[in-house]
Amino acid sequence: MAMMPVTDSMFLLIETREHPMHVGGLQLFTPPEGAGPDYLADLRQDLLKNTSVRSLFRQRPARPVNTMGYLAWAEDEELDLDYHFRHSALPQPGRVRELLELTSRWHSTLLDRHRPLWEIHLVEGLNDGRFAMYSKVHHSLMDGVSALRQLQSILSDDPAALDCPPPWGSRRPQRGRRGRPGALGRLRSAAGASRQLAGLPGMAAKVATEAFREHTLTLPLQAPKTMLNVPIGGARRFAAQSWPLERAKQVATNAGVSRNDVVLAMCAGALRDYLIEQRALPDAPLVAMVPVSLRSRADTGEAAGNQIGALLCNLGTDQPDPAERLRVISRSMADGKRVFKELTPLQILLLSALNVAPLGVSPVPGVVNNTRPPFNIVISNVPGPRKQMYWNGATLDGIYPASVLLDGQALNITLTSNGENLDFGITGCRRSVPHLQRLLVHLDTALAELEYATK
Repeated sequence: MAMMPVTDSMFLLIETREHPMHVGGLQLFTPPEGAGPDYLADLRQDLLKNTSVRSLFRQRPARPVNTMGYLAWAEDEELDLDYHFRHSALPQPGRVRELLELTSRWHSTLLDRHRPLWEIHLVEGLNDGRFAMYSKVHHSLMDGVSALRQLQSILSDDPAALDCPPPWGSRRPQRGRRGRPGALGRLRSAAGASRQLAGLPGMAAKVATEAFREHTLTLPLQAPKTMLNVPIGGARRFAAQSWPLERAKQVATNAGVSRNDVVLAMCAGALRDYLIEQRALPDAPLVAMVPVSLRSRADTGEAAGNQIGALLCNLGTDQPDPAERLRVISRSMADGKRVFKELTPLQILLLSALNVAPLGVSPVPGVVNNTRPPFNIVISNVPGPRKQMYWNGATLDGIYPASVLLDGQALNITLTSNGENLDFGITGCRRSVPHLQRLLVHLDTALAELEYATK
């Protein structure tokens, strides 16, 4: 058995039927030219023959030692790939609508803790001839960034390459488990952590100065109460759509801001219009929690675990002018990033924990209904492939992330870059967020308004 990091254990501990704690993704593919009616079934059978499995995909929670939760990972020696890798078909007429409805159902169900915590579904029956793959993996195993990196690691930029590994596989030979660090290594790690902890008073002073004297830092519990910040059920809705990356780039160039600022402004405009439509727009601006990856660019494409910071961003939804809304967002993100740059990785994690800590008491009865939310929504921008990619000859058309919802957080917007496109995935509580697909219309409107406002 391998000891489980505290972050992994927490993701397992807080999971309930109403709060599944897995990240997922829906990918769309165009089959290679000449693919016959049995193409997908044959592809699945060929992939099942590949029993070289990353050790991560063999991990399941060991039995808890007490009621406090899981403390260790166990390795599944008899992995049942046929259970984890499934073949499904859409009902007629096989539109994207049916695909999204099926994805919504899969994303609503818990993973079996008696097995490694992942599932993958190959889906045929789309009326345009394409096929899809929906995958989900527990957040205790991977965050969204590492899950996307795992996907990228099995793809190829060569349309003729037919040796791409299965989603649980690797292009690298699997190495044995690393031994525990020796005494010297433990001392060095402890010394490094001690140095970073010694800087906590300085970190606290810096944050206090930015927040209370300079008024530049957005803090938790400043967000208004909205219809999105209510107790949620376990059922989900999922919506997805792509937009050309070049459109966001042009707005960013014209306005002198980052592309991430532009996509946050798209989301802010869409949320403003949606809440107006629902007669539920608050007077105060919405606040988004924006996850920031703490992984270095040198990290392997097969990264695992959780390394995420959390910035809070003022979305400027009280501003009717899209250009002013973009300026508010850009300033808010710049202020938060400036503070992060002056902190060590450990201090960033501690500040991030402060930003999300109020969610820890959200399961307590009455808390969500009777307190202000720490933030209104999570909006995450995960870097994806920069050029056209293929999987065993099939062309990758779209990558649509499906994320986690927590009590009091009924909506999540996650997007990724995919070659020349931005692919958005929107996850919502089925009970609390009516007409979720309307947000796609509002995203399109928000981008058009930004283009017009920044000409």
